[in-house]
Parts: sequence; structure tokens; C-alpha cells
Amino acid sequence: MSIEEGLVATIKHDPGSYRQPRAQRSGFDSKTGIYNSPHQLGEHQTIPTRPDLDTAKFVLSQFPHPSEAESRVALIDSATNRRVTYAQLRRSIGSLAAGLYHALGVREGDVVFVLSSNSLLYPTICLAVFSIGAVLTTANPLNTESEIAKQVRDSGAKLGIASPEEEHKLVPTGLPTLLTSRTSDHCSLSVEELIESCDLVELPPPQLTQSDTAAILYSSGTTGTSKGVILTHANFISTMTLLKWCVEASSSQNDVFLCFIPMFHIYGLNFYALGLFCSGVTTVVMQRFDFQAMLDAIQTHQVNNIAAVPPVILGLVKYDKSGCDLSSLRRVGSGAAPLSKEVADGFRKKFPWVELRQGYGLTESSGAATFLVSHEDAKVRSGSCGRLVPSFSAKVVDCDSGMELPPCREGELWLKSPVVMKGYLGNEAATEATIDSDGWLRTGDLCYFDEDGFVYIVDRIKELIKHNGYQVYNQFPQFMPR
Repeated sequence: MSIEEGLVATIKHDPGSYRQPRAQRSGFDSKTGIYNSPHQLGEHQTIPTRPDLDTAKFVLSQFPHPSEAESRVALIDSATNRRVTYAQLRRSIGSLAAGLYHALGVREGDVVFVLSSNSLLYPTICLAVFSIGAVLTTANPLNTESEIAKQVRDSGAKLGIASPEEEHKLVPTGLPTLLTSRTSDHCSLSVEELIESCDLVELPPPQLTQSDTAAILYSSGTTGTSKGVILTHANFISTMTLLKWCVEASSSQNDVFLCFIPMFHIYGLNFYALGLFCSGVTTVVMQRFDFQAMLDAIQTHQVNNIAAVPPVILGLVKYDKSGCDLSSLRRVGSGAAPLSKEVADGFRKKFPWVELRQGYGLTESSGAATFLVSHEDAKVRSGSCGRLVPSFSAKVVDCDSGMELPPCREGELWLKSPVVMKGYLGNEAATEATIDSDGWLRTGDLCYFDEDGFVYIVDRIKELIKHNGYQVYNQFPQFMPR
């Protein structure tokens, strides 16, 4: 079906949505060539602009009131059923921050390298690092020793934090390393011991501004080569605000979420290690992905909401659902790679009570850009990754002429928002090739907007592909269907 035929079919399906003027529906301004988000933040959801606000202060300020925090569960370990309340999480963050500062001498601007699979401690580590003004860099535990060494050198890391099974990959780098948990055969200090032994003491407030670097995350970006993406505190604070809006817009405030997306990745970091705490929800954490374990966790913990990737959704379409009760599931999000219409339709047929919504983002845009807010829109616009979320503007640029294109015309997607990265670490040429002088991020993705402002990602720009265009499969190989 052509783009035009698809639009005609949509009009026939829902003629009422086409009563508004075209520009108003699509968000396209023919004078500027810019698409603007049709969504607005709520009255109490403005993106904070206070210069001295940092990521940790912002997230902690969104925690439930102390009267609720002692009983409200923030995290559950899917394997052990261990639970951490919001009050316990706050205390752990403060104790670890004190330990990092006083016991290990970590200071503002120091880069802390985290190499670990998911755990209840991962969010504590991230927020403790931010609390003292240090810079976070995370790595995939599946990376090789040479890949780890390259990232350690490139990021300028001063301290490593690693799970015991990954510590050996940091030994050749000579980086001082703190283990996440104590083990009988290790004499190294651990995060657990620091949390238990360090008192909650007031630390010198970091002299940060929102424009300062908060994290360096590694992405293959638009060229296929790994580069350090510099994300500021403003980037994270803006993204947390948008995520809180998404949770409320999709009525997920009281959901139990399941986390199997790796927290080292922008998707898992922003969603599970930081963002969901701003909405006061409960998250069940899986250390690593296993399909049967995921099904068991949904049933055991009555999970309502999962953020997934297309191979997981395909697996759900194929599995025999008679063996597990998934009736608690209400919402499934898909991101990190395109979800085909066939898989989406197959999922909705098998799980008609579950809302399936796509989103789109890049590490360079802090993982945000578009989202399918409405369940009805998600069903009708199968194949779309939604509309621009608040604070975003976009262009669709012709790859040959450089002209901005109106709805129903394919071109490269350019984005502008407070969540767009500061640049690539130590790589001015790559930064200039990706962000233009006006702050527009060239995504390297071909797309079009339909006349209602819904975005459809069509492909990667061919000459930029170095290998597999769906890079999520390289980052999340454990999710590949077998």
C-alpha cells in the first residue's frame, strides 16, 4: 500500500479526525517547514529551568511524600521477591553518595564507569553518582575486554563499579573498582558494604548547572561507530518530565512495571533506573532477560505494564499462552527498533485487552521523541511510532535537495528539543555532522508524517548503514528470537 492509499484508508476509517485544517492536524507549518508537537505538558508538568537543579535533586524531589514513602514499594527483585520502599531507596542513595565521596574520594566531574546487569542496586548507584556531581558512564556487560578498555580510556573514568562476574573485564584497565555486592571469594569493597557502613551525612552541594555533563553513554549513532554521547542534567530533567507526562497520559500511574530492558542502555536507564520513580510506581526487576522468567514474573507479581522491544513482542505472539496467566497485563510499549504492522496486529489479536503502543527515540535524543498516547490511535495507526511528544519540533528533510518536506513525503527526520545531546565526546567533526548550527539533530532515519502528525519510520539512510540497520539487535542480542 502506498502512503497516499494508507491515508485514504485512514480517512475512511475515521473521517471525523479530518475535520480540522491540515496544518493544525499535522502540526506542519508551511512557512517554516517545521512540525510541532500537538501535545502539551499539563499545568503542573512544566520542564524546570532552575539553573542549579541537577538530575538527582529532581528525581528525589518527585519521590512520594515521606508519609507514603515508608510503605510504598519502589523495586522488587523478580527472583528473590526482595522489596525496596521509596524511603529505603532514598536512604541507600544518600549512604552510597556519602561513601563514594568520603571513603573513595569521588568528586564532582569524576567519571564513574558502571558495568553490571540489572539489579535493585543499579538505580541507587546512578542516583548516588549524580548526587555528588560525578559523571555516569554505563557499559554493556556483554562487551569484550577490548571494548571495555576503549570506553574506559575514552570516557576518562576514575572509578569502576562492577558486578562480581564482570570485574575481570576491568582488571586489565587498572581502574580502581568497587563491586556491586559482596562475595565470599572477594576481598574488594562493595556497594552493599558502603550503604550499610556509611552514615547519612550532608555532603557539600555540587556546584552544578543544568548545562553540565551528567552522563556519557555510548551509541553507534548515525555512522555505525561507537561514540560517547554527552547528556546534560538538563537533558535528563527534561526527559524525566516527559516520561512523567507519558505515564499520566497513558493512565499508568498505578501500574506495576516489569524491567528486563538493560539499565545500561538509554531506554532502560531513563525509564527504569531514573524516570519511573518520578511517578511513584512499583518496578519488578529482572537481572537479565529470559522469556519464561518474564512470563512467570508477570503472573507472580501481577505486572500491568512492560516496556519491550520487537523480538519480545514477536515471542509473545508465538508462545502458547495457555501455560501462564497474563490477564494482569494492560499495557505494552515497544521501542528501540521498528515494530512491523504484522507483529503488532498479531499481538492485538492474541491479547485484545492489552494496549500496545510504539515510541521512538535515540540515545542522542535521550531516548525520547515520539509516542502513541491513545490506545485507539495505536490500533488504527499500526506501524506508526506516534506523534511528537511535548517540547519536540521536527523537520523532514529531502536527502538530495535539503528542502523541508510537508506531510506524506519521505525524508530524513531532524529533531529539536531540550533533550537533544550536547554532542559527542572529543569528536567535534561527528558532532557537527549530527547537530547543525541551529541545534537540529539529524537522526539518519527516513520517515514521513501523515496528515494527522503521526510519524512512520521507513528505513535508515542507506549510505550511513555500516551493518545491521536495526542496531537494537546488536545492543540487546539476548532478545533475538530463536
